[in-house]
Amino acid sequence: MRKLIFFLFFLALSTTIVCAQQYDLVLEGGRIMDPETGLDAVRNVGIRDGKIVCVSSEALSGRRVIHAGGLVVAPGFIDLHQHGQELESQRVKALDGVTTALELEIGAPDVAQFLKAKEGQSLIHYGTSASHVAARALVFGVPLTPGEILPKNGPATDQPATPEQIEAMRERLRAELEAGGLAVGMGIQYTPGATRLEVIDMFRLAAERRLPVYTHMRSAGRVEPGSAIEATNEVIGAAAITGTSLHIVHINSTCARDAMECLAMVEGARARGLDVTTEAYPYTAGMTFINSALFNPGWREKFGIDYSDLVLPNTGEHLTKARFDELHNSSMPQLVLVFSNTQEMVDKVIPHPLVMIASDGIQGHPRNAGTYSRVLAQYVREKGTITLMDALRKMSLMPAEMLERSTPAARQKGRLQEGADADIVVFDPATISDRSTFAKPMEPSVGVRYLVVGGTIVVDEGKIVPDVFPGRALLGAGKR
Repeated sequence: MRKLIFFLFFLALSTTIVCAQQYDLVLEGGRIMDPETGLDAVRNVGIRDGKIVCVSSEALSGRRVIHAGGLVVAPGFIDLHQHGQELESQRVKALDGVTTALELEIGAPDVAQFLKAKEGQSLIHYGTSASHVAARALVFGVPLTPGEILPKNGPATDQPATPEQIEAMRERLRAELEAGGLAVGMGIQYTPGATRLEVIDMFRLAAERRLPVYTHMRSAGRVEPGSAIEATNEVIGAAAITGTSLHIVHINSTCARDAMECLAMVEGARARGLDVTTEAYPYTAGMTFINSALFNPGWREKFGIDYSDLVLPNTGEHLTKARFDELHNSSMPQLVLVFSNTQEMVDKVIPHPLVMIASDGIQGHPRNAGTYSRVLAQYVREKGTITLMDALRKMSLMPAEMLERSTPAARQKGRLQEGADADIVVFDPATISDRSTFAKPMEPSVGVRYLVVGGTIVVDEGKIVPDVFPGRALLGAGKR
């Protein structure tokens, strides 16, 4: 007992000494919310050398002190599914509270090239998976060019691979993981020629490296064969066979009217010991390339939609059959909005306790700029279907915990605690809101007052700080 009393006294004394020091930055008097410990109290936060050094009720001294009274101070949001990696997209992500945005659904076609291009040029943290789609295109002789993530329709999308080609894909993915890929990324719906065995072999590769698979599933809709239920069954089965961690992207978009059934399948898999996670974004429309394999013959029957449910993001034009045929057969890539979901179903999916938030962000869709603020405005403040702490958990801690399957660096993210990385969002819970729309998809959100990335302020009083690039790469085991 005497030893315990001495230890507690020593711990309190040590914390007092540490918190008496000078900091690079102090966030003073904000409502500190940490979804891992459940802390929800007014505290002061001291930051030094990119780390949270002190969380205290005592006054702290810093080179700069930000008065955060009336504001929420929370872990920066982590977007596992962000295609728009250029600086313009990073700016709207920062104003939406995002401190880390990763290309994990399908992955960059060349991991080393992706990482090198962003080094010292990134506003927020970044990283990528190793792309099965790109490896497949390379093996079939039509390598993707920088900036592309999907091949055009042809043998690389529609033909089954030989055993030798499958092994060549695996070798390419091994090299990409060695270059720093965080996972294996698969867009199975965009490579319908991939057999079930090819998919399992890619899962086996991920299992070799003890890394997860992030996947856009094979199919959507209710038509059998090829329903969303069947597609969910395929990837859960592959995870069970190989022991690989599985992350199913945008379950709201792929499963649409059957989203709750797909979530029940995820729940069942988890209850039986499988490591399966998923995500959603709070919009009724998806977006993809009109000349991709997703629009192979039969798509209208499969998705339960028609030509008029396809809309060009740059003009707002609703397509006709003639216009669809023209764009689908063109060699020029063209993004198209796909209105295939209902608000009622999205409203059921977002509060589900297994669903984390991820944007699937890219220019042309309002989810690129507004996903996180939209959740806070609509589901926390207006509908009241999610508590503020649960929303923060879905946007920071749950994604960080998923990333821990790929890198131990994630253990310092998604938390607001002493020792965690100083990736922090400071926002006004009464005013935070998305402003992006399908007509103006890059309109930045409002309400994020400050954003700190690695200890550096990148949003200051609601405005992007010019010429600061504190974003750093999250790397898989191959490069650590």
